[in-house]
Amino acid sequence: MKSITILGSKRESVGKKATKALRNAGLVPCVIYGESEPVHFQAEEKAFKHLIYTPDAHTVVIDLGADGTYNAIMQDLQWHPVRELLLHADFYQITDDKPVTMEIPVRSEGVARGVLNGGVLRRNMRKLRVKALPANLPDFITVDISQLKIGMKKYVKDLRTDAYEIMHADNVVVIMVKTSRTAVADTDDDEEEEEEAGDVPATETDDAAAVAE
Repeated sequence: MKSITILGSKRESVGKKATKALRNAGLVPCVIYGESEPVHFQAEEKAFKHLIYTPDAHTVVIDLGADGTYNAIMQDLQWHPVRELLLHADFYQITDDKPVTMEIPVRSEGVARGVLNGGVLRRNMRKLRVKALPANLPDFITVDISQLKIGMKKYVKDLRTDAYEIMHADNVVVIMVKTSRTAVADTDDDEEEEEEAGDVPATETDDAAAVAE
């Protein structure tokens, strides 16, 4: 998995007055949790840009200079209720020999046959919670949808691997192809029928909730 480095410095004071002063200076108060005592530090708000505004998952290297370097994952972000202002960031320290849990993005590969025939591709799970050793955490989970006909689905059970554990039930639907008014018969007929069906515009929708049979 790719990693992003955040440069920061250890906080000497963690009171409300000191925290307010940090925010006024464009700095974000942060905490690293782990097996030892929490580590309080501060970093520039712009240092979080590539960690927050991306669909990809990353581990984080927190470089506090003379106070040490920590490998971590982002655990929680607190935002201003009105303005787009990051107020606080929590991280969890990771080690090579201890499994961690992260949300990993799901990416589709190929063009679904059912979509070419006028069906609608629905992505029910944009991310999946995965548990693994840090070295085995994937950048993303790839789902081959090229053979999906109208009415077919890809379940969590279809994506399991020995490299990591997906923390969802086997019957959770990740991606499916639904029928639509423009759909044509999705059969194994001759190439001429498939070419004609390919002229039908493909559509795609999103669904934030997990769907299970």
